[in-house]
This record gives sequence, structure tokens and C-alpha cells, in this order.
Amino acid sequence: MIERMKKLTFLVTAKEYDEFIAGLREQGVVHVQQLKQGQTSPALQKALDERVRYQQALDYLNISLSAWEKESTSNASANEIEKSALLDYVEKLKTEEVSIRHKIDEAEKNAQKLEPWGNFNWESVKELQEKSGLQVYFYACAAKSFQQEWAEKYFATPIDEYRKRTYFLAFANEEPDIKAERLELPNGSLDQYKKEAAEAKAALQQNHDTTCQVARQYKEELEAGLKEAQSEIQLRQVELSDESLVDGAVRLMVGWTLEEKADELAKWLDEKQVYYELEDPAYEDDVPIKIKNDGYTSLFEPILRMYSLPNYHDIDPSLFFAPFFMLFFGLCLGDGGYGLLVLIGGIILALKGNEETKSYGRLGIWLGLATTVCGLLTGTFFGIDLSKQDWAFLAPVKPYFLNDNGVGPLFGYSPMMVISVIIGLVQVLLGMVLKGCKAWKNYGFGYAIGTFSWVIALLSAIALFGLPACGVNLPQAVVYALYGIIGLSVIGIFLYNNPSAYKNPILGPLLNIGGGVWATYGMATGLLGDLLSYIRLFALGLTGGVLGGVFNALAYDMTSSLPWAIRWLPMVLILLAGHGITFALSMISAFVHPMRLTFVEFFKNADFSGGGKEYTPFKK
Repeated sequence: MIERMKKLTFLVTAKEYDEFIAGLREQGVVHVQQLKQGQTSPALQKALDERVRYQQALDYLNISLSAWEKESTSNASANEIEKSALLDYVEKLKTEEVSIRHKIDEAEKNAQKLEPWGNFNWESVKELQEKSGLQVYFYACAAKSFQQEWAEKYFATPIDEYRKRTYFLAFANEEPDIKAERLELPNGSLDQYKKEAAEAKAALQQNHDTTCQVARQYKEELEAGLKEAQSEIQLRQVELSDESLVDGAVRLMVGWTLEEKADELAKWLDEKQVYYELEDPAYEDDVPIKIKNDGYTSLFEPILRMYSLPNYHDIDPSLFFAPFFMLFFGLCLGDGGYGLLVLIGGIILALKGNEETKSYGRLGIWLGLATTVCGLLTGTFFGIDLSKQDWAFLAPVKPYFLNDNGVGPLFGYSPMMVISVIIGLVQVLLGMVLKGCKAWKNYGFGYAIGTFSWVIALLSAIALFGLPACGVNLPQAVVYALYGIIGLSVIGIFLYNNPSAYKNPILGPLLNIGGGVWATYGMATGLLGDLLSYIRLFALGLTGGVLGGVFNALAYDMTSSLPWAIRWLPMVLILLAGHGITFALSMISAFVHPMRLTFVEFFKNADFSGGGKEYTPFKK
């Protein structure tokens, strides 16, 4: 549900402005509208930069604690650090870590280059060059590619064979004509680089210990600093959210508050003798929104936010799509065993998770319950087709499984295919009802007549032609009544789909008839396409069950020749791998495709506009 808002317009003198802003912040119920879009100030930019620094410092410390705390060699407290220097100190530790890691990489890289040559002294090489009058060249090639003529012509001397490569020296006055990789070796010795790497690793461990100490001791202070920076940003943004009037003597501000908070706020403004106007928002106003739902519906708000928040003139769709999304998820995952896994995972997360993840755990419980029920209704449990099993306890319910072996085909089609289309029709019609309610809410009942006429006409046609197809004989009076209702609906569709057109009494009827023809074309093509989209619910559920059954058969057939004493192990491994892959793929489909049906088919038919901006009151 979208909570109702009130619009506030303030006029404050420049002298009273700072005191008024401080008091408004203490009230903490006004969302200040930015009147100077895109503008900034040095103070705002400083606060923004500070927030980034605090966030990066906290991210670094959180990663450090999770990665290094178990390896930390010290439990001592960090040295006392002034609050003003805390950010600089954490950034210094981060910079030092990067520098040390670079030193380790460089030293290990040089040591790796020198490993095949051993721990030789470069002074000896220079002395050899001076005495012989020849230059020393370092080469490497595949062991089979070394040629004896290189030894005869350039005194090529193999030093080592390392990883199937021959490393050798060559002596000549100028670069030899040797078809091998010439190597440029670092200037230090192997022992020197190994020592540098060891010292750098010790320094890195010390850096890790210090970082963990700082994280344990000062993390709360950094979190408090981040909140202060965020609060400062909000304050500076509010300072850019006024317009100067009368040569800067008076400042105009516009804000929004919840209708339930308006009386209390008005009382405070009267006490402060601030001039204000309190009114209902106009249709063209950019009103921030706050959604308030019950515990169940609020679990699905993150899914809605992935698309967009509703705007103030929308109808909050959370309550209406939540049960459908849960059902769609269950049908797409389509296996009672997989549903139990989701249910157990949701329970564990709801009990053991933190405050941010517990809501996702509760959502998982609902989705797991829906999947378990849907899987059992369709007769699938970890890929096992229950309708084909000769288990005695299943005998009473086998005829009721919603598959070809249970209730059998409906109208010549798989029962789940028919049910998927029926569910889609129900959701599409609900969306059209919401569209009519939105038009009624924003413009008046007359603008909803055309949409409601379509809903009534479709429902009447379904009753008139669908019930006889199901074997229900309608009394003749009911048939005539349904024809009459359809006729009245046609009048609404073709003559009252655009009431504003009747401002011109000559063109009004023609425009409405044209609009009705266009709407009929759109309904004839769009409705069919929308309903066919819901067949994916049947197809995805069927695919998951088939894949699970295939892996069950593989596990049984591929191990059939083995004695049971050892057969169980490969069978279990095949089942775990196969069902793991199937479960992962099915989970992706079970999230993606219900969202697609919700965001495209349902939101389109419900005329959901979105684009809402969240209500964020100005407060500390």
C-alpha cells in the first residue's frame, strides 16, 4: 500500500534559516524536495568524498577480518589512534599491503627466473667475460631441441634441465645465431631474492595483524563516521534545496510528509511561527512514496524494487503479484524434493542469518512451501514420477496427480499446460481490473469504464462458451443474460473508452469508436500472446522433472553391474552431481521467468508506470 502524502511549502527568513533547518532535522519527518537539481557545493563534495573514504575503509577492514583473522598471529590491541587520523591510518595500511604484495611478486618472479641457474655470483660472470674477451648469453629451449653444433661453435654449456627445458650458456663476441629463447636475468642472486620474498611476507603478516587489530578495535568508530558523513551529505543537499526570494532575504522550500505525521508537524511549525502551506499533492507533483505492507507482502518488495518503485499515482502491485510469484516459482521449479531443499534452506537462513538476510530466509520458506505443494500435486519428487510407482500408500492419490498418468489430458492437452494458461488468464484479468481502478482513482470512474467493460466482456464470453465446453449446460435465460452483458460491454468498449474526447460533441463518438477498434485489435493479438507466455510455467516444471528422472536412470543403469557393497558410492555421486546441476538450473529459471511474467505481462496489463522516488525524511 502506498501511504498518503502531504505537500509542505515553507517561507523562512535568512536570519531564521539555520535554526529552522536544525529543528526540521530533529523532527525527522520531512522529505525535502531538491529545487536546484544537479548543483553542488564544496561542503557537499567534501562530505561525498568522506563517505567514499569511510565506505572503502570499512570494506577493506571487513575483507581483512574475513580473510585474515584466523591467520592473525597477534591478539594485541592496536595503538591508540586519534579519530581524525583513523581514516588516514587505514588507508596507509591498505597502501602498504599493495606495496608489499608488489614486492613479493617481484621477488618471487626474479627468483623463479634464476631457479634453473642456481645461486651464482654476477661478479664471477663479469670476471669470466673480462678474462675470455667473450660475452656470456643465457638461453633456454626444449630439451629435445638443444643442438650439439651450438656447443662446438659457441661453447654452449647446459646448466640444468628444468621442467623439460634445457637452460644453457653461450659465449661469443656478438649475439650468437642460436634458435632458442634468449633470457634476460635479474641482476641479483637467487638467495637475495628468496630473502627479499621472505622478508616481504613477514612484513605482510605484520600488516595483516595490525589491520585485524584496527578492524576489531575501531570498526564501530568507522561505522559511526560513515553515518555522520551520510548525515552531512543530507544536510548539504537540503541547503541546496531552497530558492532565494527578495534578494536573498527569504528562502522558499518544498517538502513532503506522511499524512499521519502532518498534524504533529503543523503544530511544531505553528510554535516556531514559520509560514507554511499544507496541501494535498497535485497530479503533476513529483511525490516521493513510502510503501507499507504486511509481513508477507513486504517479503516480495525486493522483487518489485528490481523493476521500479511505484509512483504516487500507481496502485502498489506487491499485494497482487506476491501470491502469483510464489505460485509461478513453485510451478517452474516443479519438484517436491527441490521444494523441501528450498524450504530447509529458508528456515536455516531465517533462524541463523543476520537482520538483512532473515527476510530472504522467510521468503525462501514461502517459495519452498509453494514448490513442495506444486511438486506433489504434479507427482514429482527428486525426479521420481510418483504416478508410475507401485507404492501402496500412493494408490489413493495417484488418480489426482496433475499429469497425463493422473487426471489425464484436459481438452486433449496436458493438464498442467491448461492450468498454466488458466492461471495466466486470471492474472491478466486481475491486471486489467487494477488498470481500471488506477484510472478511476486518478481521473474518475468514467475513465475506467472502457477497461472494466473489457473485463466483463471477457468473463461473460468465458462463461458463455467455456462452461458448455466443460459439460455445463446453461439455462437459456442465463445465455440471453450473458449475451446482453456482452452487448452492454461492447457499448462501453466502443463508445466510452475516452471520455475526454466528448468535449468535442462531433468528433467525440468517432474518436471513441476508433479507439475501440484499435483496442479490439490490440486485445485480439496481445491477449493471445500474453496467455501463451504462461505455458513456460508448464514447460519449465516439466523440464526439471525430466532432467531429474534422467539422472536417476543414469545412476541406476550405469551402476547396475556392480555389487551393492560398492555400488552405492558411484550411485550417490551421480545423483548428487546430476540433481545439483538440475537444481541450480531450475532455481535460475524459477526466479527469472516468474519475474518476466510479472514485469511484462502483469505490469503491462495493470498499466504499472513505476519510476517512484522513495520517501527519505531529512533527519540524523
